[in-house]
Amino acid sequence: MPRLNRWAHGVCAGLLGLSACAHAEFQADRLWLNAGFYSAHFDTHKGLRNANPGLGVEYRLNSDWSATAGRFINSDNADSNYVGAYYQPWTFAGVKLGVVGGAFNGYPKAFNGGWFPAIIPTASYESGHWGLNLALVPPLKDRLYGALSFQLKYRFHSAP
Repeated sequence: MPRLNRWAHGVCAGLLGLSACAHAEFQADRLWLNAGFYSAHFDTHKGLRNANPGLGVEYRLNSDWSATAGRFINSDNADSNYVGAYYQPWTFAGVKLGVVGGAFNGYPKAFNGGWFPAIIPTASYESGHWGLNLALVPPLKDRLYGALSFQLKYRFHSAP
């Protein structure tokens, strides 16, 4: 199956999961879309993929919590999926701080490409239609490579 079809399938599954988590009344101004990540790896000599294109969604449940899901091409050039939740109870200079916890798959050297849990420190800035998530991905021996990951996101409807 071509990658684009797998992305669409993964995002549709993520949207179904998000809709189960979201309020009974969907609010479009809480929905963010992203096109994957850019990862600045700490191990620059290993030939890792920094551009990690994909498709993802994030839905802000309240001021502290967001649900997220998506699919992207990871640093090992393999397809990965994720589903999780952001918990960001602190704000400093307009930037929300906290963690994202969830499950990931598709990393050939980590758990044979299967699903695994992760908790990652994050910072988010949101203004109007645009936002940015920054994640500090810790290294895990030779299975996962550490990086600062940037995720630009877009909201079709501005918050009031």
